[in-house]
Amino acid sequence: MASFPSGVTIVTTADDTGRWWGFTASSFCSVSMNPPLVLVCLATFAQCHPAFEAARRFIVHVMPPEHADLAVRFATRGADKFADAGFRPDERGLPVLDRACVTLDCAAHAIQPAGDHSILLGRVERTQVGEDRPAVYFRRRFHLLGDAT
Repeated sequence: MASFPSGVTIVTTADDTGRWWGFTASSFCSVSMNPPLVLVCLATFAQCHPAFEAARRFIVHVMPPEHADLAVRFATRGADKFADAGFRPDERGLPVLDRACVTLDCAAHAIQPAGDHSILLGRVERTQVGEDRPAVYFRRRFHLLGDAT
């Protein structure tokens, strides 16, 4: 699958105690326009899986190449993911990164088991679109999207 180019997202939420959780997902796509649904895939063995399984909301951040190091950190088990990363709490206490290409504020819609992963479906309720171009992950490296406008 390393030969299939994909976007890079960081997905965040907060648990009932207010603790922030997040992970990097390259398995992300639009599912439906009506209602507006997106999906991300999360490994069932991930430390954050229980928090996302219980979450009522989560935020998907489409990442620019400048945040490749942050995407790697959020993909690293046991890393201090939010330390000096530029996240701030939104009005519900969920971690939001202002410098993302696209930010999708999602209400949890469904969770579906899929082998050693869970498919998280989110209903997009609010979006923010930035000016940066998104990173593309291909053959285990981050790339800048070419001439697309």
